[in-house]
Amino acid sequence: MQLVVGRIGRAHGIKGEVSVEVRTDEPEMRLAPGAVLATDPAAAGPLTIATGRVHSGRLMLRFEGVSDRNGAEALRNTLLIAEVDPTQTPEDPEEFYDHQLIDLDVVTVDGREVGRIAEVAHLPYQDLLVVRRTDGGEVMVPFVTEIVPEIDLDEQRAVIDPPPGLLDEADAQVAGAKDESGAAKDGSGAARDGDGGARGESGGA
Repeated sequence: MQLVVGRIGRAHGIKGEVSVEVRTDEPEMRLAPGAVLATDPAAAGPLTIATGRVHSGRLMLRFEGVSDRNGAEALRNTLLIAEVDPTQTPEDPEEFYDHQLIDLDVVTVDGREVGRIAEVAHLPYQDLLVVRRTDGGEVMVPFVTEIVPEIDLDEQRAVIDPPPGLLDEADAQVAGAKDESGAAKDGSGAARDGDGGARGESGGA
């Protein structure tokens, strides 16, 4: 199975080095020197990593055969794709690969059917589960523990505890009115991050 593990950014310096947007929780394994990666577009690869280092919080890579800035710039926005055993799972039990999450049924903690996960969107501030609803619409669910308390791969199910307004805008309006009246109700859960949300590798094209 092919998984997207990075996206090439800007050239750095004049010797072919590039910045890389990491899309894997295991960069030390997937993006290590010597790794051979397929690419999207396919014509840009395969690429073999020659060197890697961290600079100002960003991963910098240099690929074999790319020795100048022009060659590095030509790779900008190229996706890096690793071949991964589909039975392999992340070491952290709270982390999941995208392909494990896609097509899971989504239900609320009280058993209400919501839909099915169609996509995992990796944004700079958090990951979102794109859920295709049973009524034909879509909803974006922040992938944090307080909103997605359970992922059951055996049952192929994701359990969510949606804050007011996530699934029904009318609920958000009612919650807002209660808050204005002084009720101690926190409706900001959907904007939170860092409470155990699990980021996995992206599915390859």
